[in-house]
Amino acid sequence: MTEHEIKIAFKEYNTLQELNAPNYQLCLEAIKAMENSHSPYSKFRVGTALRLQSGKIIYGSNQENVAYPSGLCAERVALFHWGANYPNDPIEAMAVTASTDEFELSQPIASCGSCLQVMAEYEKKQDKPFEIILFCNNGPAWVMEGVDSFLPFLFFENRLVNEAKG
Repeated sequence: MTEHEIKIAFKEYNTLQELNAPNYQLCLEAIKAMENSHSPYSKFRVGTALRLQSGKIIYGSNQENVAYPSGLCAERVALFHWGANYPNDPIEAMAVTASTDEFELSQPIASCGSCLQVMAEYEKKQDKPFEIILFCNNGPAWVMEGVDSFLPFLFFENRLVNEAKG
């Protein structure tokens, strides 16, 4: 038997104002994106903003549906929009925030597994990781370099790609 240990590293900032100017601005854009959340069932609003290499900002917000599986998380809304419209303009950073009127969030909310897998796919597609910034209104901001910090055992099988090309 071999025992392994996985450690992750991330930076924690006490306030958004401690972030560098581009990341601070990206967080403000994620807050703007959250305004378009359609979350009448959970009342849990999520907003995402992607900053592309060109400087373009792409927005996403969670979109719920009375048939729950038909909804989509904010992160995937933004990432799929990028993949369909700007695949040759690499993602540099992604900011994600959430809020609810039901209670106050005191720490950032991590993305779900499905969103993390899509982030991993697009990092692989653009052949480089992007910064991921998670934050909440009156709490800290967490900054990670790439999705590996969240999902160390990513699902990738390179033979699937090679066989599809063959």
